[in-house]
Amino acid sequence: MKLDVDALRYLSKDDFRVLTAVEMGMRNHEIVPAELVERIAGLRHGGTYKVLRNLLKHKLVHHDSSKYDGFRLTYLGYDFLAIKTLVNRGVFAAVGREIGVGKESDIFEVATEDGTVLAMKLHRLGRVSFRAVKSKRDYLVHRSNYNWLYLSRLAALKEYAFMKALGEHGFPVPAAVDCNRHCVVMSLVKGYPLVQIKQLQNPDEVFETIIGLVVHLAEHGLIHCDFNEFNLMIDDDEKVTMIDFPQMVSVSHRNAKMYFDRDVECIFKFFSKRFVAEGDRDEEDGVEYDSEENGRPSFLSIEKSAGFLDKELAASGFTKRDQDEIEKFIEGGPEPKDGSSSDDESSGKEQTADEDNETVTTKMVALQLADQQVKSSCCNDEERVEENLDSCNVKVVRENEPTASGEQEDSNDLDNSDDDGSGDAELVKRLNKQRKRAVAAARGRRALASRNSYKDKGGKSSHNSKIQKQVSKW
Repeated sequence: MKLDVDALRYLSKDDFRVLTAVEMGMRNHEIVPAELVERIAGLRHGGTYKVLRNLLKHKLVHHDSSKYDGFRLTYLGYDFLAIKTLVNRGVFAAVGREIGVGKESDIFEVATEDGTVLAMKLHRLGRVSFRAVKSKRDYLVHRSNYNWLYLSRLAALKEYAFMKALGEHGFPVPAAVDCNRHCVVMSLVKGYPLVQIKQLQNPDEVFETIIGLVVHLAEHGLIHCDFNEFNLMIDDDEKVTMIDFPQMVSVSHRNAKMYFDRDVECIFKFFSKRFVAEGDRDEEDGVEYDSEENGRPSFLSIEKSAGFLDKELAASGFTKRDQDEIEKFIEGGPEPKDGSSSDDESSGKEQTADEDNETVTTKMVALQLADQQVKSSCCNDEERVEENLDSCNVKVVRENEPTASGEQEDSNDLDNSDDDGSGDAELVKRLNKQRKRAVAAARGRRALASRNSYKDKGGKSSHNSKIQKQVSKW
């Protein structure tokens, strides 16, 4: 998107307040709900929706109503927030023409209040020409979810840190001035990209200087990873300046040799085609070269003796193990030569493993015993209930037996006397009621036990039952 700063002078404080609210909401929302924008902005007299319409008119935010009514920042809105912050800091006061466009950024001229011209680089990751950022760059580190604006901010912070550190160590890089969000302000290099140069007065000297920069970076623990004719500036005095640093990695990176050889190959290939640079380059600045690879510097022969910039800047590929080794090297601590320590650690691990196995087996035995006790108690309860039922049945039968025998022996008497028959019928009813009460009481005890177990759900007994089930499965 083209940067047009004419609308910047007409935006009010409320407009920037709502823009900041949308930015804050995008920390955990891809599309920020309109209600959340209004709540974060907190305008005194309301009017958030009116401000959002004004921002939509200038294409500073994007409206999305596919799932719900929400907004997100565009790159132009993110540019306005960064420029407004830097202007308030007094870094620059005016924005000029565009002087460069790349696959990951746009570069503009800016001017300070005293007329000094600087360069402003706006990172714009996510363009169609370069969207393989997750595989080509290490901005995300261990993250899985990402946003293009957030990635651009990480790239700007990384470039500013590398540029400032390299400038302090004497490398020919632009002077880092300030950084905010995805915007980096640096000094303007008065020169031309090397790709635009058709003729050089001393191509051999320029070639040796450039190869020396690659080797010098490796001695400080860094590899550029994109060292080619597009990222090298050269002025009228044939002085070389490096640019573009977000992709730099450590020499401890697993692909460090491949990146180093690729940078060297790019320079050799460009100079052999454009300037036909030839000469004896067997040794340069005390660095050995491989005769098998046509005088190219060897990555394995370079010693990391000049410094530890990869540690200071936490470059990609520099792990905690490398940091420990550097600390040991600096302190001069002795390293273990024999494998005694490793043997002791392994024996200790085996002892702990044996102890863990013993504790597991003891727990298994205890669980099995508990399971048997629970089963035996359940069986005893069932037997008691059955005994109670049998006793009730026996009592009923024993009380009914004389009545039945009386009916068989004195059937004639029952037929003759109605009063005796009615008395026996009442007795049978009473016995049946007692039997039902006994059965209901037995069942009530069982239900009461189940109710108590239900109340204990989630306690120790339920936890033990879960463990018992697992043990039975094992």
